[in-house]
Amino acid sequence: MPPFASGLLVLTAPLPALPRRAAGLVAAAAGLVAGPLYVHLQPGLRLGGPAAGPAAPPAGPALLRALPRVLLAAAAEAPGPPEPVQLGLQRLAAAVYGCPPSLPALLLGEDTAGGDPEGDPEQAPEAALPEFLDVAVGGTFDRLHGAHRLLLSACCLLARRRLLAGVADGELLRHKVLPELIEPYELRAAKLREFLEDVKPSLCYDIVPLADPFGPSVTDPDLQCLVVSEETHRGGEAVNKKRLENGLPELALYEIQLMKDPEHSENEEEKISSSSLRQRLLGTLLQPPRRDPALPLRPYVIGLTGGTGSGKTSMAKLLGQLGAFVIDADQLGHAVYAPGGPAYEPVVAAFGAEVLNKDGTIDRKVLGAKVFGNQEQLKRLTDIVWPKIAQMVKERVREADAQGKAVCVLDAAVLLEAGWQDMVHEVWTAIIPEEEAVRRIVARDGLTEEAARRRLQSQMSNRQRVEQSQVVLCSLWEPEITRQQVHKAWDLLQQRLSPEPGP
Repeated sequence: MPPFASGLLVLTAPLPALPRRAAGLVAAAAGLVAGPLYVHLQPGLRLGGPAAGPAAPPAGPALLRALPRVLLAAAAEAPGPPEPVQLGLQRLAAAVYGCPPSLPALLLGEDTAGGDPEGDPEQAPEAALPEFLDVAVGGTFDRLHGAHRLLLSACCLLARRRLLAGVADGELLRHKVLPELIEPYELRAAKLREFLEDVKPSLCYDIVPLADPFGPSVTDPDLQCLVVSEETHRGGEAVNKKRLENGLPELALYEIQLMKDPEHSENEEEKISSSSLRQRLLGTLLQPPRRDPALPLRPYVIGLTGGTGSGKTSMAKLLGQLGAFVIDADQLGHAVYAPGGPAYEPVVAAFGAEVLNKDGTIDRKVLGAKVFGNQEQLKRLTDIVWPKIAQMVKERVREADAQGKAVCVLDAAVLLEAGWQDMVHEVWTAIIPEEEAVRRIVARDGLTEEAARRRLQSQMSNRQRVEQSQVVLCSLWEPEITRQQVHKAWDLLQQRLSPEPGP
């Protein structure tokens, strides 16, 4: 257990260098602090100087929900004897946050700072931080993480009057990794505003949706600066080109370095990013399971669904290998259509003898052609078939219970369309980007690309499925990554099913 209940970390490195150094420093500080870790950001401050003054405007003690028990700074950012730096830390904490003047002050080792602050003359500690009246920044801002907070804090330091924050939405999200898991715009904007107003309440914040890469940055005459990263610098240059075309002055481009993610996996980005965080959500519980008193707790039923080409069937096989009793709804569908099956006579009566093969079996291709594109006829068919399949599913669940199986997996492409989520405790959805699904369908079924797209468009969308799901899985990457997701989801499910230890 870390020795201190709470702490205050003071970062004084030049603003462009902070992303490179902050991750290691925060990680080192987290090893010393068990509870809240507050970060005071004041680039250029010399803690060992004669008067380590507070950032302007001064904050009030009420800003911190709990007073820190230890003060921390990077030794690499405060060269020289440690005593003056420690005294500067104590003075700063007392002046800005009302902390007791005798709090312990520790300097974190040089190896945590991510580089030598004196190694780059352009990032010398005494470099003055520029200021602008109106500053702009743009991004997806999905699930605000440490890199977001550092970027936004830098924006607040640069702006004196207004910060314009553009939040990507609509078509700009289409090609993001796992766009179905991106929070709604309204939620992202609300979290963004809450954070910014906490950091610097004196600023005016304009938070707007971005439907294109430029937004108001190319039309707002009051803007003076655009905050970019090394990844978006070219985009900043494109903004300035558009502004010149619109008769507006160029913006100063202030570049913030990306924060490296020391814990990224093989299929994730090296930087701290929302896309990596979304990938880490795969296999986890996104919303509480259904609580239906009419649904027995044992066996626990998982409804596994997904569109064509999503990898759902392979995931069902993996779950079967882990011990689940797998119910294949497609196999049951074949059974209900078979002569003597519960749907055979009603289907023939409804659609005529022309749907029969010479041997008396139902020709599902002919039947499919009769209902494809005709919603009335399709509903007529599903009203016959889906309740019969549901009855057979319930019989198989009872069979699993008799065998002592703790978990059933209902593998059903039409789980949600048929309303079968009422038969399961959790819905697990397999998703895949449309372009990859088209490629798989063409390769597997020999369809044209156009036919593959039509098939996908006739199905429920990924986003519609995700909205109704407790767990989401994705087979976009190598099979081993999919296997890891399924194992993770299974392990977490076992934890949910395990009885809580008594007092």
